[in-house]
Amino acid sequence: MRTNEITAVLVHGAWADGSSWTQVIRKLHQEGIKTVTPSIPLTTYADDVAALDRALERVDGPTVVVGHAYAGAVIGGSRSDKVKGLVYVAALAPDQGETVAEVFGRDTPHPQAPTLAPDAHGLLWLPERAFAEAFAQHASAEEQAVLASLQRPLSPACISVPMDRPRWHDLPSWYLLAERDRMIPRETQAFMAERMGATRHSHPLDHTPSVTAPALVAALIRQAIDAVAH
Repeated sequence: MRTNEITAVLVHGAWADGSSWTQVIRKLHQEGIKTVTPSIPLTTYADDVAALDRALERVDGPTVVVGHAYAGAVIGGSRSDKVKGLVYVAALAPDQGETVAEVFGRDTPHPQAPTLAPDAHGLLWLPERAFAEAFAQHASAEEQAVLASLQRPLSPACISVPMDRPRWHDLPSWYLLAERDRMIPRETQAFMAERMGATRHSHPLDHTPSVTAPALVAALIRQAIDAVAH
């Protein structure tokens, strides 16, 4: 297959929406790479995988699916035969029988990581200050304000469900390790990338490289597409 036949499917994580991929989308389009950016509801893990699968149904041909943060678990849950490779961007990759919460809490959190607690409706929100302190500390103040304004809450039902066998056991995978991530410790990311047998790239990035280092993210996606194509 040719690289221009492969679509990059970009899946946002918790407390975000598809706009967090905007700069990456622009760079991929400049290289002639098609993209689809589904919106996942963050209501339950099953709902999120179903939303991804519905988006994949609309794609003609093979895909490389990219997940940020929580969405690493989501992309591992799709059973679509259109998925030919997986790219993890500072993402969580629980194994069979693990929950997202378990792998997220594997190592000591960063001192500036936010404390998460459900609100009166049982939903998890990030405190506004967390966007500057931990979620995207390398972003501009304007970018942080936009991320905070657009944030969407996460249901605990997304992170408390044991996983089925994730697709990274059976598909080639790539991992962008964010060494200065204050949400998911570097040690946790390194453990997951090694366990997956992923092609790993490490950089001194914060938790949201799609905003603060879009060229690096786009380059890794292009590498994965090239590898799948050839």
